[in-house]
Amino acid sequence: MAALIPPRSSSRSSASAAGPAQPPEASGPDVVAAGAVVVRKGPAGREVLLVHRPKYDDWSFPKGKQDPGEHVTTTAVREVLEETGVEVRLGRPLLPQLYAVSGGRAKKVHYWVGHVVGDDDVSGYEVNAEVDRLGWHPLDEAAQRLTYLDDLHLLEQLREQPRPTSALVVVRHAKATKRRDWDGPDPRRPLLDVGEQQALDLARVLAAYGVSRVHSSSSTRCTETLRPYAEEQVLPLEELDELSEERADSEAAATLLHTLAAAPESSVVCSHRPVLPSLLAVLGVEEEPLSPSELVVCHHRRGELVATERHLPSQLG
Repeated sequence: MAALIPPRSSSRSSASAAGPAQPPEASGPDVVAAGAVVVRKGPAGREVLLVHRPKYDDWSFPKGKQDPGEHVTTTAVREVLEETGVEVRLGRPLLPQLYAVSGGRAKKVHYWVGHVVGDDDVSGYEVNAEVDRLGWHPLDEAAQRLTYLDDLHLLEQLREQPRPTSALVVVRHAKATKRRDWDGPDPRRPLLDVGEQQALDLARVLAAYGVSRVHSSSSTRCTETLRPYAEEQVLPLEELDELSEERADSEAAATLLHTLAAAPESSVVCSHRPVLPSLLAVLGVEEEPLSPSELVVCHHRRGELVATERHLPSQLG
């Protein structure tokens, strides 16, 4: 299974000649941030989008701190838009950066490859106190301009697989009414209130990956999990018996997954805990059982699995 390598320590801080300094006692919670290495095909090859921050006089990739209650995938997309004016969807994940900041706290920055959605022209961006210069740069030129060694590591990761990938998201339905508390047919068992909120949180994560094809088990608890996203994005929600618990069809489900994995668009498939292991096995992925509304993002390039991620969109439940 393709997977992320564990985080690497940042090279932004260094030890003194007398030996490593003892870290100061942390004065607050750790900092979480997110960003993207945004790439496009330029006249002479691949280009990446860099920003200059006058406060630090550095050139880096767009990124920023996570807002309270915000999922890191949403943070990455929002920060790119705020710092460059460019809308992106997230591609494959890159190694996160981890380093110390003021007060003895740790800062972890999550990164993805970012693919432009719509216009990639940044000439109309209104520069400000946070970003006073920005622009597209060929990869070799970007390597000369970037300030931090860690960002050069990100650029090298992009070089390893610069072409776009598509995401196939496999999700377990949100928290539903318990079987013992439901008198009707089990396939019609609905979500609880907490499950409805989980579905809303899930919609924000799916939006970050630019999901444009929505497939669900025909059971109510699955369709209700994806309906907020489908309605928000004005997308058809395809209900499939072969993804349901009662009428699961492994051969038909495998055909569907292979088709979606080979497609250039990003997709989501929602099913049930007993069915999910067989679906993930078709994709060559092994995972521990998912919690309600938890998801695995499988990044493919022409049907080949490139990387995987696992996310829990909501802390409710």
